[in-house]
Amino acid sequence: MLPSLLIVDDEKNTRDTLGQLFNDEYEVFFATNFNEAVNLMKNEKFDIILTDLRMAGKNGMFVVDEALRRPYNPICIMMSAYGSVETAVEAIKHGAYDFVTKPLDFAKLEMLMRHALVNRNNQHSKKGVPGDISPTKKNASLDSLFSPDMIVGKSKVITDLLGKIKKVAQSRATVLLEGETGTGKELFANVVHYFSKRVSKPFTAIHCASLQKNLLESELFGHEKGAFTGADSRRIGLFESSNGGTIFFDEIGEIDIQTQIKLLRFLETKTFNRVGSSENISVDVRIVCATNRNLQKLVDQGLFREDLLYRLNVVTIELPPLRRRVEDIPLLLDHYIKIFAQSNDLHGVEISPEVMKILTTYKWPGNIRELRNFCENAVIFYPGQILQVENMDKKFLCESLRTGDAGIFSIESQN
Repeated sequence: MLPSLLIVDDEKNTRDTLGQLFNDEYEVFFATNFNEAVNLMKNEKFDIILTDLRMAGKNGMFVVDEALRRPYNPICIMMSAYGSVETAVEAIKHGAYDFVTKPLDFAKLEMLMRHALVNRNNQHSKKGVPGDISPTKKNASLDSLFSPDMIVGKSKVITDLLGKIKKVAQSRATVLLEGETGTGKELFANVVHYFSKRVSKPFTAIHCASLQKNLLESELFGHEKGAFTGADSRRIGLFESSNGGTIFFDEIGEIDIQTQIKLLRFLETKTFNRVGSSENISVDVRIVCATNRNLQKLVDQGLFREDLLYRLNVVTIELPPLRRRVEDIPLLLDHYIKIFAQSNDLHGVEISPEVMKILTTYKWPGNIRELRNFCENAVIFYPGQILQVENMDKKFLCESLRTGDAGIFSIESQN
C-alpha cells in the first residue's frame, strides 16, 4: 500500500507538477485551500501533507495546525516562495517537519519526504508498531534505502566518502565540510544528520551569506522584547528550535566577528544568551559547517577567529569535485534528466555516445550544480530527442578540443 500525500496549493501548475513527480510513489490527493484540505482530512489519513504558506483564506500555518490535531499525526512540510528564517522558525513552532522554498528543488524535496517517512516509521518500530520504512521498499535497511535515493554515485571516491561520514555521524564531533562550489555540501550535511542518533530531531540549514550580518545573531540565538529597535516581542532563535538536532552553517566564513564570538562560546560551553538577556540557555545541538573558502587565509586577514577555526575543524571532510568522480557522471545525468522531465511534464533526453564522451571529459567547474543546470536545459530544449554534438554549448566543445577529442566534430560534420 502506497503512503498517502496531500498537496495543498492554490497554484494549478504547482499541484500538477508535484502530482506528476510523486504519483508513482504516493497516493496523491489535492486541495486548493484550507477548507478543501480539512474536508479531505476528515475522510483520509495522510502520511504527508505538503502545503503552501500563502493562499486565499486561511494560510498554510492553519493547515498545519489542523493536520496536527489528527490522531494519526501526519508529517507536515511547508512550502513558500517568500522564505525567510523567521517564517521557517514559525512553521517549525507550529509543528511542521520542515520548510522548503520555491522554486522547489525537487531532488531535495524527494529526499526530505523519504527521510521523514523513515524517521517516523523507525520511531513506530521502536514502539512495536509495524510498518514499511519506505514507499517502495519493504523491510529495507537504512543503508540500502539511503544510497540510491539520496546520493547518486558508485565511484570509489563516493563510497569511501560515505563510509567516512557514517563513522563520523555516530560521534558528537563538530564537522567541517570543505570543497568547491556546487559539490553538494548541504546534501552531505544531511547525510551526517541522517546517520547520526539525531535523525529524529530537526535538521536546520543556515545560509550565512544570504542573511544580513546585523540580524544573524538574533536569528541564531533569539532576542528578548525590546533588545533593539523593532524587537516587539521575544524571538526563539534557531539554536533553541533545533534542540537535539543538527545545525548546518553553509559558508561559515561569511559570519561576522561578533557572531563568531558567540558561536565559539557555545561550542565551548554548550550555552548561549538571547540578545538582550544575560540568562544562560543550554541546548544540545550538533554543528556541521561548510565552506569553499580557505578559512586559514581568512584568519591571516583578521576576518575569522583562529580559536573558532580550531573548534570547527575537529573533523574535516573534503568533498570531491565532479572531475574526480568521472564514472558517476552518466548516473548523475540519467538521474537529473528523469527528475526534470517529470517536473516539467516533458519527455526525457537520450544522450548520444559522442556527447557522453564530451560530458565525461569536461571538467565541470560548477560541479553538480552545473550538471543539474545542463540537464534541465537539455530537457527543456530537446525533449524526446537524442542529444547530438551540434546541440552542445560551445564551452563543452572547446573543452573537448583542448583534451584532444576534435575527431568527434569531423565525424559529425560529415553526417
